[in-house]
Amino acid sequence: MTAGTGGVVVDAVVIVAMPDEAAPFLDLAGAAPVAASDAGSRSSAAAMSDAARPDAAMSDAEAEPDTSGTGSVPGTRIVGGAEHMVLTLGGRRIALVRSGIGFVNASGAVVGALLTYGIVPVISAGSAGGLATSTVVGDVIAGRTYVNTGADATAFGYRLGQLPGMPAVYAADPGLLEATEAAVGHGQNVVAGTIGSSEKFVTAEPARALREAFDQILAVDMESAAIAQACHNHGAPFVAVRAISDLCAPDGSEFLTHVDDAALRSARVVEAMVAHL
Repeated sequence: MTAGTGGVVVDAVVIVAMPDEAAPFLDLAGAAPVAASDAGSRSSAAAMSDAARPDAAMSDAEAEPDTSGTGSVPGTRIVGGAEHMVLTLGGRRIALVRSGIGFVNASGAVVGALLTYGIVPVISAGSAGGLATSTVVGDVIAGRTYVNTGADATAFGYRLGQLPGMPAVYAADPGLLEATEAAVGHGQNVVAGTIGSSEKFVTAEPARALREAFDQILAVDMESAAIAQACHNHGAPFVAVRAISDLCAPDGSEFLTHVDDAALRSARVVEAMVAHL
């Protein structure tokens, strides 16, 4: 473990986008969530109560005032707009960071976390859309590689999905992938493969185009490739563990139906894997 400028020591950083995706981590860590709302989320969620701060990692004086409007209480630290909560999960001390949705929020959150806690393993958790026809709702995808499906510099000879000066794909850390594989057997179907990310919630029509352009992608989300790039730039080990909430349906109704279950499935695998770090 190392400490960053924040002086707080953690074994890993877990980044989620929405309160819905944070809630199961709080439950698994023994935290007592309280109802909250989020303008950036499409469903209700939970935030951490003051009594449920397992590590008492930051005093009320250290915690910045909560201006997020999500119902968080003292003990949740706000770093660059992202919520930080330090918990004990799987016998390890983790920083649970709720970034908000999308590339800019995710990139800012991971950089803020690495500056706060030092260079530690980073895990992108939560939900994803199943792009490959082999995926089913409830699968947990362990990302081996990550691609930015919105990047297109092919006019200059780069591969589709590749930004100039950056790798064509970002690879997960082998040790974190091994720890994820060691976590299999907790009632989850874990499949390793490629995750694609963009600033778009992928529905049926965009999904058809993505399958033609990126036939290797199993699942899509709106953060993991951005986090992978930031970790690549900072030399931090990274893996994404995302559960399938929907199959890129014509609208968001399937996602809304299954997002809570997907978040829990992802959190359970992450809980088991961090015990192997």
